[in-house]
Amino acid sequence: MSKPGSHEFETVSSRVLYSGAILALRQDQVAMPDGRVAEREVIEHHAAVAVLALDDDGNVVLIRQYRHPLGTRLLELPAGLLDIDGEDPLTAAKRELAEETGLAAAEWSVLVDVALSPGFTDEALRVYFATGLTETDRPDPEHEEADLELVRMPVAEAVRAALAGEIVNATAVAGVLAYAAASANAVPMRPADAPWPGQPTAFLRRKAEQARSATGDA
Repeated sequence: MSKPGSHEFETVSSRVLYSGAILALRQDQVAMPDGRVAEREVIEHHAAVAVLALDDDGNVVLIRQYRHPLGTRLLELPAGLLDIDGEDPLTAAKRELAEETGLAAAEWSVLVDVALSPGFTDEALRVYFATGLTETDRPDPEHEEADLELVRMPVAEAVRAALAGEIVNATAVAGVLAYAAASANAVPMRPADAPWPGQPTAFLRRKAEQARSATGDA
């Protein structure tokens, strides 16, 4: 057995069990440090971006959105998927802020990066911090977004809500607590164009390859 922390977890074989609109389910055979090969199921997912937008009064801009898997509405940060090949994450964040809140921001930085559930999915997101808010054009909302409720909440109240289990969306909890910790400890944030080595791309590449194959077969 190799020294702890030095084993190369080689993927011996891999097959796709399902590929849908926003995710794929992949089954890998992975070499383990004890010499065995273990099966691992992996959900490939688009990367995502979210925005902790702070207004001039010190309020966090939240949305209350219906989430069908849970069958309830959750308090969340404005967020969306990076589902356009080659799209810059910051550009996507600006788009999502406008689409979900009707706001634009003058100053942007990276607040925190999160691997959401690395035990079974490569899904990861980047939370941006945005200030200098102004109103901007908002496209006509569709689907769940047509029911969005805008909620502005003081930072201290948002922290209390997260710790009380009233804000349970993982992105919102991470963003709110990260901002509170950064503010309390004067920790500088990264520039808005900071590298994002953990950004997942497998599903986006898969969809692009499928599109190319379909075009070639036409």
